[in-house]
Amino acid sequence: MSSRYRPTAIISLLLLLMFLAGCATVPITGRKQFNLISDGEMNSMSFQQYDQVINESQLSTDAAATAMVERAGRRIQAAAEKYFADRGQASFLNGYDWEFHLIESDQLNAWCMPGGKVAFYTGILSVCQDETGVGVVMGHEIAHAIAKHGSERMSHQMALQMGGMALSQAVKNKPEQTQALYMSAFAVGAQYGAMLPYSRQHESEADHMGLIFMAMAGYDPRQAPVFWERMAAVGGGKPPEFMSTHPSDATRVRELNENMAEAMQFYKP
Repeated sequence: MSSRYRPTAIISLLLLLMFLAGCATVPITGRKQFNLISDGEMNSMSFQQYDQVINESQLSTDAAATAMVERAGRRIQAAAEKYFADRGQASFLNGYDWEFHLIESDQLNAWCMPGGKVAFYTGILSVCQDETGVGVVMGHEIAHAIAKHGSERMSHQMALQMGGMALSQAVKNKPEQTQALYMSAFAVGAQYGAMLPYSRQHESEADHMGLIFMAMAGYDPRQAPVFWERMAAVGGGKPPEFMSTHPSDATRVRELNENMAEAMQFYKP
């Protein structure tokens, strides 16, 4: 092997070994993912950021809407907990400390940070129309957290920029760089609210998982494609920020319908 290529080969080998060591499986979809960060470490950072966002935001004073968001959140939470308990994997959600808040804002947005910290914006409620619509969004956003998409994204950045250093070491030895990586993964306070848009692969995965969770929660999964059609219509010729890196409208609806038979097996009105 030429010495000119040896460093690249060594780096590739190290990345492969880190991937194998940090390999995890996403629930429901079975996809293998790269994750260097423990739930406890990620949740600790997430909870601090969530508290900051909530303290700096104007919470909705609409009691009925706030109660609806909380109710939908608790139903999806219970569905997710049942999904894992039924499979003898209740510990998968250890460390989750669920919260659901409705924030006064025109943004068509909602998000769930690691550990079950959820925020809805009042602007998206008009597209949801009812509690089932809230259930569509709630299932999708909670699925992102359960699939650990944020941890996966940050792990990739740590592997590339810090050589796979453990998060605890990174926080201790490189606190500013670690914080920058976290902000680049979640962009707290950025224009998207408190979460950067996920990749299209992550979005499709959250659609699939969210469909199962909302069905288990008693929300009709057949309303999910209908919701996303409404969301697409809101943007006119340009998708709203909430959908800017999401799959195309046609792709999303097609994939949701492809997974509908599976979701209907979990649906009990």
